[in-house]
Amino acid sequence: MTDKVVDVTIHLDESLNAENREEIEDKLRGLQGVVAVSSQDETPHLLVVGYDPDAIDTDAILETVTESGIQAELVGM
Repeated sequence: MTDKVVDVTIHLDESLNAENREEIEDKLRGLQGVVAVSSQDETPHLLVVGYDPDAIDTDAILETVTESGIQAELVGM
């Protein structure tokens, strides 16, 4: 893994409670190349994911979210 870390923001089209967001965050943290995941109670529809672009791409990150049955898209891509 390199020292390169970039962030991507994911917009969740659904309102999830803290427990459901935590489940999604845990799945993302389990991916090789993901180094950080965060969300805020004030903006529960947004997730910020820090990742190594040499190890994983944004398609794989987004697919992990949508495979959970959540409608979502990348912001600013």
